[in-house]
Amino acid sequence: MMNMSRDTREPFRLVVFEQNGSGDYKIAGIEVYSRGISIEKVFDVSQPLPDIIDEPEEYITSSFAGDMVLNFLKHPDLSEYLVRLCVEKDIPVIASGQTIPGAICPFTCCGLENRKDLGKYGAQFGMPEYRVVVDRGIIKEIEVVRGATCGATWQVINRMIGVPVSEAESRIGREIQFLCMNDPSAFDPVSSKSALHYAGEVHMAALRKALDHSSFDTGRP
Repeated sequence: MMNMSRDTREPFRLVVFEQNGSGDYKIAGIEVYSRGISIEKVFDVSQPLPDIIDEPEEYITSSFAGDMVLNFLKHPDLSEYLVRLCVEKDIPVIASGQTIPGAICPFTCCGLENRKDLGKYGAQFGMPEYRVVVDRGIIKEIEVVRGATCGATWQVINRMIGVPVSEAESRIGREIQFLCMNDPSAFDPVSSKSALHYAGEVHMAALRKALDHSSFDTGRP
């Protein structure tokens, strides 16, 4: 069982593996919006790779330690090898958009459920959560409780202030899709959804929930 019982006053240590900068914008989001999280090391595999890698240890070091690993590797042989290393080290690893036994694999970074076993990262990043102040049917304030590592959950706030509640859900869905860095042409064959559209939908749901729990006049019938 993964041991996450560290002193909460200590920084939560992240280790990142990426391929040709594949995680750069999410690393930037974590650096800007996180609290008490430290990115200890970023390993970037930037060299050309063969289609099949028989010796992944030539590309992925086993000399790393942290509280959690983010796996942004694209090559399946490297990604699966990294997950095996993490399992051996008893370090939780998130591989968004992938399907690898032993890893936590949400559909997108904003699809991660709130998991207490992921410490400060799990509390701050994943499926979005908002608090909203509404006056006379107009959004006056939005606070992010939890958001996507790419930062879109925070970046959209200024675009939503002053928006009527009746237009808010569709508006945030569109705005998030403008901000989202996922490839709109990449469809999941099982769900027939793209990560771009999924991101819009989960932010719409988050805002809807926040509005439903608002104690202010929403202007809704």
